[in-house]
Amino acid sequence: MGSDIRLIVEAPLLADLPAPHEATEIQRRYIEDFARRLSRFRPDSELCALNGDQHETVSASGLLRAAVSAGVWAAWRSEGLVDPTLLGEIEAAGYAESHDGREPASLREALAAGPALRVARAHPDERWKAIEVDERRGTVRRPPGVGIDTGGTGKGLAADAVAHRLRSYTRYVVDCGGDIAVGGVGAQLEPFEIEVEHPLTGESVHAFRVCGGGIATSGLNVRIWRREDGSFAHHLLDPCSGEPVWSGLIGATALAPSALEAETLTKIALLSGPMGARRALAEHGGLIVHNDGDVELVGPRDERCVTASLTGRAA
Repeated sequence: MGSDIRLIVEAPLLADLPAPHEATEIQRRYIEDFARRLSRFRPDSELCALNGDQHETVSASGLLRAAVSAGVWAAWRSEGLVDPTLLGEIEAAGYAESHDGREPASLREALAAGPALRVARAHPDERWKAIEVDERRGTVRRPPGVGIDTGGTGKGLAADAVAHRLRSYTRYVVDCGGDIAVGGVGAQLEPFEIEVEHPLTGESVHAFRVCGGGIATSGLNVRIWRREDGSFAHHLLDPCSGEPVWSGLIGATALAPSALEAETLTKIALLSGPMGARRALAEHGGLIVHNDGDVELVGPRDERCVTASLTGRAA
């Protein structure tokens, strides 16, 4: 997934379960298999096979169906802002190959270049509404030529799936590139403190105490690059124009009942600008970072103790 994955697993609730160090190794293998099968950068992945198939209806594994469903759910949750059908647009913007291990361009330089500020808008065609997942038949249906990018929703789905697999351990954290699932009865008594990194300075600007559910952080500093014409681009696109969005925000953190929803809320916030972000984060709370570096807490600010509802659970 082009991201660092971190696991913290404490004692099991049942004596016959694997020890924590064994459980982390099992989940490491699961995540590596998950990433291999859903990568858009591996020609042999299930996702690439789906996108390359010219048939309207394609057989798909349970994992691929869950990933596609998660993308469609995020589009529905965001009213089309987080659109899984922007594969061609993200490749045209300069993200056709993995940026894993590549030094990102300077966010400060990108902001100094004075990009025009605008918020994203959903594409009127709503291509994502044409995607259908049939669990009974084990298929995905979409118009031929519509490519699907699981993107950030895949990380949130992975975090929630591993959290579900670790549900019989006393306390655990699953961090998939900033999409974090927290759980376990022990976390109710001793919440995890999740720090938020400033996208410009790298310093910790706030810590949320989380005892269950999801928390996600997204920033423009992680995947930003220079195009051949010297302009800067990043991975958050306006579905309407297909171009990177400079909304006035460079970072967002969201809390939610699941990592997938938290991931989706961060993207809504960054695509919507300050006013839209405040609306998106009002229910569960979070944090936004403005272009000038100012940090703003949004919504509820008490200790977060929510029960994870694993939207888009993957087998």
